[in-house]
Amino acid sequence: MDVMNVLSHFDDTKTAFSYKSNYELKRAYILFKLLSYPSLAFIGKHLLNLLLKIHFPIDNLIKQTIFEQFCGGENEKECSKVINKLNENNIRCILNYSIEGSNTESNYEHTLNKTLDLIDLSKKQSVSSFIVFKPSAVGRFDLYLKKANNDSLNENEIDEWQRVEQRYDQICNSAAKSGISILIDAEESWIQKSIDELIEKLMIKYNNSSCIVYNTIQTYRIDRFEYLSDLHKRLSKSNIKIGIKLVRGAYMEEERRRAKSNNYKSPICETKLKTDENYNNCMSFIFSNINDFNLFIGSHNERSNLLATEIMEKHQIKNNDKRVWFSQLYGMSDNISFNLALSKYNVTKYLPFGPIKEVIPYLIRRLDENTSISGQTSRELKLISKEIKRRRLESNN
Repeated sequence: MDVMNVLSHFDDTKTAFSYKSNYELKRAYILFKLLSYPSLAFIGKHLLNLLLKIHFPIDNLIKQTIFEQFCGGENEKECSKVINKLNENNIRCILNYSIEGSNTESNYEHTLNKTLDLIDLSKKQSVSSFIVFKPSAVGRFDLYLKKANNDSLNENEIDEWQRVEQRYDQICNSAAKSGISILIDAEESWIQKSIDELIEKLMIKYNNSSCIVYNTIQTYRIDRFEYLSDLHKRLSKSNIKIGIKLVRGAYMEEERRRAKSNNYKSPICETKLKTDENYNNCMSFIFSNINDFNLFIGSHNERSNLLATEIMEKHQIKNNDKRVWFSQLYGMSDNISFNLALSKYNVTKYLPFGPIKEVIPYLIRRLDENTSISGQTSRELKLISKEIKRRRLESNN
């Protein structure tokens, strides 16, 4: 299927929502309709936090609404139904154990073991080619900060950092043995330097014959194209495969607040247009050097996804080339995911799961994202409305 057909098919709601029942479609419409009112979404978010703090029994309400829209289930078994539906449409899944706020050694070890279990499950049941983990889920935030600032560590902190490095290595080693790739999430800019350095060491160790380790680049950061270019200069000389997950970014307001309060220039692009340009420039650079890279395109932006297909056509890269993957979050941008999959591109959905109350921070981020990203909620509403009307007309004929 040619590129122009891909663009036109982004509006093909029959394909996009083929896996959703009428009930699920109407539920999604109601949810996104509520999110279209920012003040209502703001109140709802804080009310949700309050009800959790007072232990109000809201599990069933959350599960039947926002949880089922954005999550696969409370455990791996519950996710199987969603996984099977997506697989039937040529879409793979990335099981993401979305528990946040870990701050103890026992929690870090729990995340490590859970990640190793997911690697094993993905290998045995061919669930996914990727597993993801968040650096702050396997190591202490302030320790990353000290490493990023090149501060001296005391004896206990040296031992602690060695344990962090060992967790990363255990995950990557297990992934390499299983033929699974590891996507390591990005964090706030003021600790990212220590994470970048650790991931680069892992790429050198594991990314020789294949691409096991992927770093995440947040292109709302002004400096990320320069970082990408420098990384390429360093690693391409050694024939190391450079794995990059390309995203726009997740901590914009936090970054700007900290820059203002600490009186330094914000590392974030001034406008969304600048972020989009930075994203597309990074993507174009990678495609121009595709023999050195594996690219994971994490984007809900239709223009960026279309641009990727155009560049692939220009460079004569096959739609199903295993060096290039497209990905969106479960519950969002199905029009992009399902129609790219229809055109035989490699597509995967991030499928978060975990106990309801423990994934609330993740769900609140989804609420924030849908109310802050320009056009995100209105686009989802427009597409869902179109499909509801299409089904109504079809049933009446």
